[in-house]
Amino acid sequence: MLTVAGGQKRLPRTIFMPEGYCVKCKAKKEIAEAVEETMKNGRKAIKGKGPTCGVVMFKILGGKAVAAAPAAPKPAEEPASSPTPKAAPAIPGAAEPKVQSS
Repeated sequence: MLTVAGGQKRLPRTIFMPEGYCVKCKAKKEIAEAVEETMKNGRKAIKGKGPTCGVVMFKILGGKAVAAAPAAPKPAEEPASSPTPKAAPAIPGAAEPKVQSS
């Protein structure tokens, strides 16, 4: 046990070794030299090497990274005029659709 200021006793920290699946060894192994990264979509992941074969191992963690809170909501702007949908331009040389009447 460790003693900190004030005489309190504290247990030593256990080092968390993330575990992932090694594709080369086809077994679950601890990830060596693990580094936490944030992917493009905002999710957290751990990247490192396999302890026996040295192949790059990657494990996606649950949840997304905490994003910065927005400063203030923007007021909604009203459009000056609502655009009307336009018909698609006709393709020159294309046949007109046939309309059947009964």
